[in-house]
Amino acid sequence: MAESHVLTGLMAKRAELSGQVETLQREMRALVLAIDHIDATIRVFDPDADLDDIKPKLPPRHSAFRGEVTRLVLTALRKSNKPLSVSDLTLHVAAGRGLNNEDKPFLRVLSKRVGACLRNLRKKELVRLRQEPGHVGLWEIVS
Repeated sequence: MAESHVLTGLMAKRAELSGQVETLQREMRALVLAIDHIDATIRVFDPDADLDDIKPKLPPRHSAFRGEVTRLVLTALRKSNKPLSVSDLTLHVAAGRGLNNEDKPFLRVLSKRVGACLRNLRKKELVRLRQEPGHVGLWEIVS
């Protein structure tokens, strides 16, 4: 009996993954078609253009969805019962995005993104910076 339940689950998972593969293949065909159209347009303007010299532009490493860092920062500040530092918020954002918090170079980049996010939120008067002499600044939600 348990075997049929496992088998049903495996079949459902296979169907789901097969559907994702078909969707991605359709998207790839559409992208290749779009590239072909762009290549043809380039050739209209420069018939001798060497299109093989155009290298693919890869997306930025660990790019976030629009507003994702802001959402994670605000969520962390709301759930915390005390103000948080940029480094604490950076770790919350990394965890929320499922990223490795051992990657120190990336955490420095992410920390800059979190800092920029906090400055934008401060301009909107959603958060404020509490600074005490001799301590790191701590961020909190504006009540």
